[in-house]
Amino acid sequence: MSGVGTWEVRRAAAADAGVVAGLLDAFNREFDTPTPAVEVLAGRLERLLVGDELVVLLAGEPAAGVAVLSFRVNVWSEGPAVELDELYVRPGLRGQGVGRAMLGAACEVAKGRGAEALEINVDGADTDARRFYEAHGFVNVERGADEPKYFYYRDL
Repeated sequence: MSGVGTWEVRRAAAADAGVVAGLLDAFNREFDTPTPAVEVLAGRLERLLVGDELVVLLAGEPAAGVAVLSFRVNVWSEGPAVELDELYVRPGLRGQGVGRAMLGAACEVAKGRGAEALEINVDGADTDARRFYEAHGFVNVERGADEPKYFYYRDL
């Protein structure tokens, strides 16, 4: 897999579960979001990384960032629906093209699997993330609509 500039992006394997878990744990801690122990995440990732429903991308060596893509069946198109669940770059490496490289690779992976779109949920208050995605062509308003889309959920 390629990257932008000097950042090589590759698909994570089960052997990378600990690295991925550490990055995801750091992401949640940075934003004061609950996170299970790194060991719990690594155990889940070891199982998930061998399937096709979850693709994790790593940029750089050692890993400077991580992107997590979830694939699911979709009745509205031939290809899968794809969501970019997480995109995280280590704080000291932001602004150096890591996120851009990973987002570009994520789009390539999704398109290569037949997806028609890449979906992302962003917190309304996260203006930096919203600005980043909008700068890369993402929108939160459907064609012909005047109001933004909203993401709803309910704890079960």
